[in-house]
Amino acid sequence: MQPKYPSDSLTTLTDIVLPGETNPLNNLFGGELLARMDRAGSITARRHSRRICVTASVNHVAFNRAIPLGSVVTVEAKVSRTFKTSMEIFIDVWIEDRETGIKSKANEAIYTFVAVDETGTPVAVPPVEPQTELEKLRFEAALRRKQLSLVLAGKMKPHEATELKALFIE
Repeated sequence: MQPKYPSDSLTTLTDIVLPGETNPLNNLFGGELLARMDRAGSITARRHSRRICVTASVNHVAFNRAIPLGSVVTVEAKVSRTFKTSMEIFIDVWIEDRETGIKSKANEAIYTFVAVDETGTPVAVPPVEPQTELEKLRFEAALRRKQLSLVLAGKMKPHEATELKALFIE
């Protein structure tokens, strides 16, 4: 399969926070943000693989800043690394200052999607070829995250996690 660039899968969703999407503090519900990130990640995975994609896991979510009512929220998702049938999707969430228009990063997440055929059987996905420095950093870190997930799930023995061991051995 021909490699694809992370930019080929870029998905950008922009929306406004409405009253029915907020908690009693008038900030966006965390679950609403998770749903927006899941939709962006799903589109990204489909763009990369050109297959039906299902959410396999939410590996990391950081709710660093509250997103107030009326905020313009932009969710950006890109494939950071692929494995045999799975794709790690890195998602950045930006909010736009209502007065200045300046965007600042509010949150981030890492989702894993699996490409499947019409029967739900996992299928191979193209490799990804990072281009920018940030894409290269996320690509390299993805293997460590995968190994950590496999060790925690009992699917890999700790001594087999070579990328993780390399962090601790000089």
